[in-house]
Amino acid sequence: MSGNFLCIVLTVFCYLGYICAAGKFCAAYLEISKRKELLFVILIFGSWMLTGIANLYIASIPYIFFALVRHLFFMGTVLLLFQSNTEKKILVTSMLIVAETLTTNFCGSLLSCLMLFWLHTVKHIAVPVCSEQVLDLITCACYLGAAFVALFMSNHLQSVFYCKTRKWYLLLAIPLLAVTGVIDVANWGATKGILVRSGGNMGLYYDELFSHAEFCVLDILSMFAAGFYVYGMERISLEQKKSSQYHFQIAAYKMLEAQYSQSERLRHDMKNHVLALLGLLEKKEWKKAQDYLKNMAEHAGLEIGEELTGNRVVDVLLSQSRKKAEENNILWKCDVQMPKICCINAFDLCVLFGNILDNALESCARLQCDAPYCTSQQFIRIQAGVVKKCFLLEVQNSADDADCREAAFPDKKHFQGHGIGLLNIRDVVNRYQGVMNIELQNGVFSISVLVPMNDAVHDIKQAT
Repeated sequence: MSGNFLCIVLTVFCYLGYICAAGKFCAAYLEISKRKELLFVILIFGSWMLTGIANLYIASIPYIFFALVRHLFFMGTVLLLFQSNTEKKILVTSMLIVAETLTTNFCGSLLSCLMLFWLHTVKHIAVPVCSEQVLDLITCACYLGAAFVALFMSNHLQSVFYCKTRKWYLLLAIPLLAVTGVIDVANWGATKGILVRSGGNMGLYYDELFSHAEFCVLDILSMFAAGFYVYGMERISLEQKKSSQYHFQIAAYKMLEAQYSQSERLRHDMKNHVLALLGLLEKKEWKKAQDYLKNMAEHAGLEIGEELTGNRVVDVLLSQSRKKAEENNILWKCDVQMPKICCINAFDLCVLFGNILDNALESCARLQCDAPYCTSQQFIRIQAGVVKKCFLLEVQNSADDADCREAAFPDKKHFQGHGIGLLNIRDVVNRYQGVMNIELQNGVFSISVLVPMNDAVHDIKQAT
């Protein structure tokens, strides 16, 4: 009796551990206060206790009913206590439900199969049966496995929940809930005696063994199906975003081309403009001369202090970014010298500089002045030039806490704050067989790009 009581207590503690892990998973992608998080644990644990007692004393109610009630109560609790849009909360709960269902089902079937095999081969029991204590210990292992999976997902699904549409959340949640439904129906069938049988030729032991093996295979296939679906949907979303930004950059590049053509026309007419200005100056009409010069600058898309790097695309991008920085009181320091024969074509330069500068401006705009690394003034520093037959571009900017958290990810592709921009930068760098490095230290975000000149590709491969 004492052994059974200890097993029950251990099962309770293991389930509490799973609930805490589930709460951490929800809190990682949804918002909730500490008090409501405690209430979440109490409600879920209470519902588990009630359904367990009801299942024990009311044998007439089918298993599928209890499973459905538990899932609906769990989803309702998350919808009620956590803060976010409804579709996102449904996706969070559906991921937890399918993870718990598949993990506990797989662990239970695998451990039962191993225990029966051990009893039959080592203990030489012809028709082995797991005792209640053993079943309780298997249940504990199942909940511990589900807790581990929940903790794992809370740290590795940032990209799935970042900046998606409500429709996307639903499209991802519905198939996951369908997988859960299939497993619940299979479990319900098992309670009704619908198992894999040998037709009486091999005995009850092998029937049980094959049935547990059947559930293991079904759970593994369901895990792979759910995992590939989530991964596939994420890849589709990522490619759509990259394609959308790519077309936007094409439009931006065409705008730069048009702006440069306008400047070229102005230079072509410079002789006439100079004569007109000389006429105004001779007449001492200073105001008209000043207005004339301003009008020329506006039509040319030029401003006083515009960077002259030796590349028309980079000149315009730096000029536009500098203007935005000055409007937002961001300290701007720029030292860019482009090679006469650049190893990167004009469009890729637009992608490279455009994304880096946009990310820097956005990072400074997000910076809150009460952040621990906040400086007296946000800043952007750009340096570029040729170093040992390679084109080197380095940009540093002020960064906020969100960037700091993102820098903690070991895989730099998960920098959510800079998102698709970094992926586009990496695509350009890889296209020219270059290297990219990202660092964040003491509130300063740094990105360095090193691209070999046409005759230095082999050298950079050896250097890296």
